[in-house]
Amino acid sequence: MTAAVNTTPGMASRLVNGILAIKPLADLAKHQARQMMIKRAEKIGVPWTQEVKTLQARDWTQDLAEVQNPQIIYPDYYLTSFHAYESGNLSWQAAFEVEPAAHAVHAKIWQDAQVQGDAKLRQSYHDILKLQIPQPPQAIVDVGCSVGLSTFALQQVYPDAQVTGLDLSPYFLAVAKYRAAARQAQINWVHAPAESTGLPNAAVDLVSIFLVCHELPQSATRQILAEARRILRPGGHLAIMDMNPQSAAFKKMPPYILTLLKSTEPYLDQYFSLDIEQALVEAGFLTPKITINSPRHRTVVAQVGG
Repeated sequence: MTAAVNTTPGMASRLVNGILAIKPLADLAKHQARQMMIKRAEKIGVPWTQEVKTLQARDWTQDLAEVQNPQIIYPDYYLTSFHAYESGNLSWQAAFEVEPAAHAVHAKIWQDAQVQGDAKLRQSYHDILKLQIPQPPQAIVDVGCSVGLSTFALQQVYPDAQVTGLDLSPYFLAVAKYRAAARQAQINWVHAPAESTGLPNAAVDLVSIFLVCHELPQSATRQILAEARRILRPGGHLAIMDMNPQSAAFKKMPPYILTLLKSTEPYLDQYFSLDIEQALVEAGFLTPKITINSPRHRTVVAQVGG
């Protein structure tokens, strides 16, 4: 098992939490974080503003109707503000800005990577999967697939697999379905909570969770791990790519930047204090392999016994 995890936020983190408890200051931090991302995107050649305008000009009524499950009951944690959007992931604005935001956020992971940072991060993840999962999976579920960036990447790596993208935001899924049509990609899109996917028992070979867990309270993460264990076949794998809490990049982060980050990520303290290795074993997986795949990220691969 991993070494004991320090579950108490440090002094800088507690100070940030105090600042963010004051709504006007929290709103200012969210605004600053958003403006910083837009500015960075435009600087590296990603036309954030124009791309959003193009998507806004389209009628999305039919797209939304085709993916939305009206029976969904959203968990309370999902209804909070995420990523500087008051309605979190349940908005068109959030869905339209996912792709340019990914390029902006990942531009600084590697020195001089710039607009290629996002692609390099995804490639580093898939390189690890190919090494640690020798048999190509035939059925894949991309949990928290958002607008499909991680889903399309999985399909490209495993072109013979049946790929399902699952997300709790119908707005994200509508954009994902639209992007898939443009790519002529055959992907099954499912509007469901990751804690209760509705998928059959032991039905898939790989569950991939890409940059999702840091957006969850620990209770939800544990439920999702248990659900992944349920839908995986014996010998199947769960792969998680996310922030590395032990990274020097986070430990040495200046308080101002930490404030901006935490203003958009309300469950970051819970994520950083979760012992993911122990949580996976408790969910019924074999002891996972944890591999550093960027200066800020790690990949965790856990297998189902048998």
